[in-house]
Amino acid sequence: MTNANLPQRLSAGLCTLLLVFFAAFASATATVENYGYPIQDRFVATVVGTPEGYEAELPKDIPMKKRWLNVFPERHLPDLIWYGQEMIYSEALQDRPAPLIFLIAGTGAAYNGGKNTNMARAFYKAGFHVVSLSSPTFPNFVTSASTTGVVGHAQRDAEDLYRVMEMIWKRLEDKIEVTSFNLTGYSLGAFNSAYVSHLDEQRKSFNFRKVLLINPPVSLYNSISLLDRMTQNIPGGEDNFNQFFNKLVQAFSKIYKEEDDIGGDFLYQAYKAMNLQDEELAALIGVSFRMSSSSLVFTSDVMTDFGYVKPRGLALDRYADLTVYNQVMRRLGFTDYYHDFFYPFYKADYPDMSRDEFISAISLTGIADYLRSSEKITVMHNENDIILEPGEIDFFNEVFGERATIYPYGGHCGNINYKDNVAHMVATFTEGAQ
Repeated sequence: MTNANLPQRLSAGLCTLLLVFFAAFASATATVENYGYPIQDRFVATVVGTPEGYEAELPKDIPMKKRWLNVFPERHLPDLIWYGQEMIYSEALQDRPAPLIFLIAGTGAAYNGGKNTNMARAFYKAGFHVVSLSSPTFPNFVTSASTTGVVGHAQRDAEDLYRVMEMIWKRLEDKIEVTSFNLTGYSLGAFNSAYVSHLDEQRKSFNFRKVLLINPPVSLYNSISLLDRMTQNIPGGEDNFNQFFNKLVQAFSKIYKEEDDIGGDFLYQAYKAMNLQDEELAALIGVSFRMSSSSLVFTSDVMTDFGYVKPRGLALDRYADLTVYNQVMRRLGFTDYYHDFFYPFYKADYPDMSRDEFISAISLTGIADYLRSSEKITVMHNENDIILEPGEIDFFNEVFGERATIYPYGGHCGNINYKDNVAHMVATFTEGAQ
């Protein structure tokens, strides 16, 4: 926990037909056909990922170095989170001139999580300097690099990410030669990348050559609402949260004991052994998101002394028993955090903005004109991504056109390590490079 709108009917009809035609054309030109990723079920793909034998061939070891950055030296953290003063990130540098790419992790994920690490291996193999960053929703980023301690604000998070990227580059500029700057991220990290690129058009510290968005949400609020509702699929309802969680722990433990060699398809083996159906898979995803978001939310509450879960003014030391807070946080969804903590926290800065207007402001629709006009930004997505509301995938075809590559299936980032996806990912940055 320590560590959340043609007046004439004929014209209207013609316009509608044209829109349908062009939408279909855009979709046909952007959607990948004859796709070989082996899992078509969106929940299974999300949970299992890419089974062994279908993954890209990447080096097991690259010269990845763990680094620490004191972003706010004057910051004094509450004793409970004393260890979070410095932001942790990693770098893998070439010994020759090369392009540099920043990687931003997804919701609640660290700089060295599995997806970020595989991406780092792919780009290092392709000849890039690689800098890997945690998600702004990762507790260490909240404590060390967030200006406010309350993350999820699209512009504020972009500013925080941009600040640390500038600081890291200041460290590196005398050590390495960089031929271009590039940026990518997956899931929430892709969303963040869009806003960081937009900010860079003003600041121009990097003038990114290419930016790739992998499986981003359109609306943060819509996506977190979808994920929160998945816990309703727990057999017996959310009141059985603890029982369902314990079942998962026991099943994973059994697989761990019985498998002599646990490789990259461990989750796939566990999924088969547990015989989970769609509803239970959705519940598994919802529970995983709940655990990740609860850690974020509690950290933010401690950082700001907002009084959301921990009573305001109560100082918890590093030895405090957090059992009761764990129990409370498991009952709270990320949408609860939005309505009862996040929105009230920022409301004073935007007194004339309604709750719905605020929701719209933290979505890609807020910078759709920029995304539509910026040729350097491309997107990879999946038709059946579980974090998209029905119809939201059309946003990417409409805004990006031929710069969108839409795979027919893969769930949410389930195919990110699939060999064709990795090849496309790398080619996005290497084709046409000097």
